[in-house]
Order: sequence, then structure tokens, then C-alpha cells
Amino acid sequence: MTEAIAYIGLGTNLGRRMAHLEKALRRLEDRNGVRITQLSSVYETAPVGYLNQPDFLNACAEIKTTRSPMDLLHILLDVEQELHRVRRIRWGPRTIDLDLLLYDDRIIQEEQLVVPHPRMTDRSFVLVPLAEIAPDVVIPGTGQTVAWWAEERKQGSEVVKSPYTLNLQSLTAAIKEVPEKWNR
Repeated sequence: MTEAIAYIGLGTNLGRRMAHLEKALRRLEDRNGVRITQLSSVYETAPVGYLNQPDFLNACAEIKTTRSPMDLLHILLDVEQELHRVRRIRWGPRTIDLDLLLYDDRIIQEEQLVVPHPRMTDRSFVLVPLAEIAPDVVIPGTGQTVAWWAEERKQGSEVVKSPYTLNLQSLTAAIKEVPEKWNR
């Protein structure tokens, strides 16, 4: 099977947020047929939908995969479960959230999976980190690039780059000291 390029959104707002991002990336990298090729910076964002919860840390990853879109979705759900994701409140707090944003240039409309992610063009917390690693990728069905959408949604959004970075080679923190506010 040929390799596809997919983009994953990551989010966390409970516990040791940086550790959750790192563990999720390590577990994805450990899966057969999944190889992380690019990582965005980490951003802090206010919650959307359900507001009575801590701020989120968000990032995006580009992966190359030989897995089908549905297989990849199941891998993401398995990693969420391994990291104790609990689904109690829609858009509520979570240890980790992994979303399949794009899979090559495909449009997928299935009961369990919609790609491109149906709300990605409304969410600065997805678009800003994604534009960092894939600015020229056209979001299928929209005719516009990720960078165009990020600019379109930037006004009024609070997406703040954190001082923390993820190192692609080791998937470990590439900064000596992470301020406590980023690890809440």
C-alpha cells in the first residue's frame, strides 16, 4: 500500500498537559504504519463550547501512513483510551483529544468518520498550528489553503504560542524548563 499524508489535531486540558501530548505522540509513533513527519508548535487556547474548564494546549502533527482512514481513526481512539480519555460532557475537559483532520486530498463521509474534520475551518486552535506545518495544503471541498483559513479565522481568537516545543526525533521536551502554567 502507498503512503498517505494525514494531519492530526491534538488537544489536552487536564493533568500534566505536556506529558499527555508527548505520550500521545509516542504511542502514535509506536503503531505500525504510522510515522510522524512534522510537528507544530504547542499553543494555549481557551475552551470552546463548554467554557467551565481549564485552557487547552493544542498542536498538530503530519503523519505518513499506510493505514486506511478508518484504521487510523481506530488508532487515534485507542490512544485516547490508553491515556484515560473520558467522554462525559460534549467539548468538555479531557486528558487527550486526537482528531483526524485531513487524509491526503480525500473527502470522506461515513457514519463514524468525516474528513476533512467537519469543524476544522471554524477553529483557530486547529488552523493556527496546522498552518505552521501545512500552510499550502488545500482543505478538500473548500478550495482554500490552510493558511488562508487560519488568516480568515484569526481575528478575535486567542491562540497563544507556548514556550514549549516537541522534538520530532526524540518526542521529548526541547526546552530546559517548562513553566508550571504550561503543565497544569
